[in-house]
Amino acid sequence: MRKGIAVSGAAVAALAATVVAAAPASASVPRRVPGPDGVTIEIATVNGSGCPAGTAAVAVSDDKEAFTVTYSDYMAVTGGSSSPTDFRKNCQINMKVHVPQGFTYAIAAADYRGFAYLQRGASAMERASYYFQGMPQTSAISHSLQGEFIDNWQFTDENDVAQLVYKPCGEDRNFNINTELRVFRGTSDPSKTSFISMDSTDGSIQTTYHFAWITCPRRQ
Repeated sequence: MRKGIAVSGAAVAALAATVVAAAPASASVPRRVPGPDGVTIEIATVNGSGCPAGTAAVAVSDDKEAFTVTYSDYMAVTGGSSSPTDFRKNCQINMKVHVPQGFTYAIAAADYRGFAYLQRGASAMERASYYFQGMPQTSAISHSLQGEFIDNWQFTDENDVAQLVYKPCGEDRNFNINTELRVFRGTSDPSKTSFISMDSTDGSIQTTYHFAWITCPRRQ
């Protein structure tokens, strides 16, 4: 487990279209706005078999619309000389998003990229779950690939804007993103290796998360 990867800047903002749902109860008619200045993202922990210490990096985009996680050792493998436990890898990111008073946010979209080498008869899956700490709502979205497949892959998680789940105004709640890669041997030759990766071997394979912002109601 790694702690204290901090990302500062007038961070992450705006845009629409995915991942967890429904505005705060206190804001029945939320007003979508650009991201505020002075936002800070702090990654509290990065933990999992797919992101051992020193293999995941986080950066905020200059346009303040997203943050990016880049991996260097996130790969699930089956067949060949792989271990029976290598078929599944995961990475959980627990983050604190500090925003100016009067604003709150939801994750609006997530773009995942990687590479897969699947023998004929093998398959693979990428899955992600999103939730605020202490809240029951969890959104889990899966994507799959079928062998024979040897290429880069890209998946986008998105939901209707009306389904976004915003952090309750005025409350400190960490946001959790748990990703998972699995590869299944299926009917492929067990002596041959199949894998799916989400990593940074060419400098462009990464995961990008987009934010949506609303203004909180004024206290009376």
